[in-house]
Amino acid sequence: MSDASQIEIPPSFVALFVAPGKTRPHTAREVVAARYELCEDLALTLAPTASQMQLARDLHTSAVLAQCLQAITGADAVLDLPEARWVMCRLAELLDWDMPVFAAGDAAP
Repeated sequence: MSDASQIEIPPSFVALFVAPGKTRPHTAREVVAARYELCEDLALTLAPTASQMQLARDLHTSAVLAQCLQAITGADAVLDLPEARWVMCRLAELLDWDMPVFAAGDAAP
């Protein structure tokens, strides 16, 4: 049994791969699992930096999340916008911050 089959992928992440009106992901489970691992690792990696940014610069958590989102959605980004937004929500969850609110088509929370 592969390691990918052992990963519990949260429904909020799986939803990124479900087309509107459908109930099943349109992408293979192995791909979804690999993308999830990448996004989860990124959120975990960003957590200490985001916390330090908030404290050192006395920024509101929404400003920190906006800066982090901007940093991971640049021209050379490896995540698409829905994945990057999921990372910001996961980051907020890890830090016990309020969930970001995203405007339609906007990259900033």
